[in-house]
Amino acid sequence: MPRGPKKHLKRLAAPKHWMLDKLSGVFAPKPSAGPHKSRECLPLVILLRNRLRFALTKREVLTILKQRLVRVDGKIRTDTKFPAGFMDVVAIDKVRDGNYRLLFDVKGRFVVQKISAQEAKYKLGKVRSTKVGPNGVPQIYLHDGRNIRYPDPLIKVNDTVKVDLETGKITDFVKYDIGNLVMVTGGHNLGRVGLITSKEKHPGSFDITHIRDAAGHSFSTRTNNVFVIGKGTKSLVSLPWRKGIKRTILQEAESRLNKTSPNERSTA
Repeated sequence: MPRGPKKHLKRLAAPKHWMLDKLSGVFAPKPSAGPHKSRECLPLVILLRNRLRFALTKREVLTILKQRLVRVDGKIRTDTKFPAGFMDVVAIDKVRDGNYRLLFDVKGRFVVQKISAQEAKYKLGKVRSTKVGPNGVPQIYLHDGRNIRYPDPLIKVNDTVKVDLETGKITDFVKYDIGNLVMVTGGHNLGRVGLITSKEKHPGSFDITHIRDAAGHSFSTRTNNVFVIGKGTKSLVSLPWRKGIKRTILQEAESRLNKTSPNERSTA
């Protein structure tokens, strides 16, 4: 048996939200070790080639990265397999308004949301845990692997902090409270956006959060899947198209039917 971690990934075993076709090869890019899990990230080669269409092949992506033109969260990245993930800010030099943020759509796929230069200066991070480190230094750990020392004592687990990408310091935070805006980052409701209506605690099991979206639809998910993105109804980040509102199958079919011209419908 070979030793060490696997270095390859078959195309059929790749995450479905990468949307890779089956017939273009046998293998897929295996994400490098980084701030996001391998099945919850988007490697830079897929981001630049398949999503943004700035390159046609992996060789062209490598050429772009080796020119040190791509920054993820303010740091230059030259690895084609670097794992960019939820809330990461990708900035591309020599591209006009080339600032993007990775978010989810209601179908569970990564959306490359174009943002302004002002919004590209910060990102949001969910607090995974709070601890007291060596020498009694309080620390918080965020969803993207960041470790921030001496945070505000009011910041607790499941809260969201606003991090300045240039300094790495916390500039603001939002509590995980009823009435705040959240995005679901896992489970069946992945990508949906709504307001927290109630919270349930289940010792020994999973805590549950109840959410209502802008269309009035209510749903619930595990608290681990809830990411606070705004105070009240105002979001701190630009949301993708449809603003995280999931439509029914009949509504989607009707919208597709309305997009077709009357002549096409008559011939069909």
